[in-house]
Amino acid sequence: MGLLQVAGFGLVVVAFAVVLFVIFLVASAVRIVNEYERGVIFRLGRVQGTAKGPGLFFLVPIVDKMIKVDLRTVTMDVPPQDVITRDNVPARVNAVVYFRVMDPNKSVIEVENFVLATSQISQTTLRSVLGQKDLDDLLTNREAINEELQTIIDDHTEPWGIKVSVVEVKDVEIPQQMQRAMARQAESERERRAKIIAAEGEYQASQRLRQAADRLESPTALQLRLFQTLTEISSENSSTVILPVPMDLFRPYLGTGNGHQSAKPPEVQRDEEEAERLYEEAVGEVKGADEAV
Repeated sequence: MGLLQVAGFGLVVVAFAVVLFVIFLVASAVRIVNEYERGVIFRLGRVQGTAKGPGLFFLVPIVDKMIKVDLRTVTMDVPPQDVITRDNVPARVNAVVYFRVMDPNKSVIEVENFVLATSQISQTTLRSVLGQKDLDDLLTNREAINEELQTIIDDHTEPWGIKVSVVEVKDVEIPQQMQRAMARQAESERERRAKIIAAEGEYQASQRLRQAADRLESPTALQLRLFQTLTEISSENSSTVILPVPMDLFRPYLGTGNGHQSAKPPEVQRDEEEAERLYEEAVGEVKGADEAV
């Protein structure tokens, strides 16, 4: 009876172990791939066709092995890189790279760790490209530099099944001394522009004044301008203005003009002739008395 009990207990243990083993095999054979993932299946070390997913898959226990690959876009920060531009200016530059897996099989077979490999190629490309640019190009032509970086990095990662969509240079740090020099340069440039604008304004003003002088050659136009000036000045009640008036303005209103006298009444002419005759007689008498003496 004791032997039977021991044998029965042994059979129970064996059966329990077999059940556990079967459960383990079934669990290892069932794989669930999410919507944003794909599964690369290896059977005895060989890739079985294209990547699988999404959904539920059953693998052959011990024979099959699945590696899941994430297809979502990866945002990777490129660590700050110390570069020296073509015009010998030291700078510290960092960037960000956006990429995603397009071919899961290549990303697993062609490279050991595609994220690390993309990071390293991004760093070396960043130093190489920016070292060939001037500081002014690095600060102003940012879009062209980003496109060049994206093209170069994408060419290197294409054999790995990786597509680099965007590369952006985030920040460019330059020494304080260089920043002060650039500030002085910008200030000098602003002063130069201000002087040029002021000189251009003076030139245009002189042209307008010359045109105004040509139009004011007519006495009538000059008179109208004078009246307009008086009207503008009259609005200031607290100021006294002495305005010299050229006599040429009043020539049209005087009796003489163009070398001839205006007509006078006959009585006035007679009075003037009588006064002139009396004046001449008086002068003649005074001259005669002087001669007699």
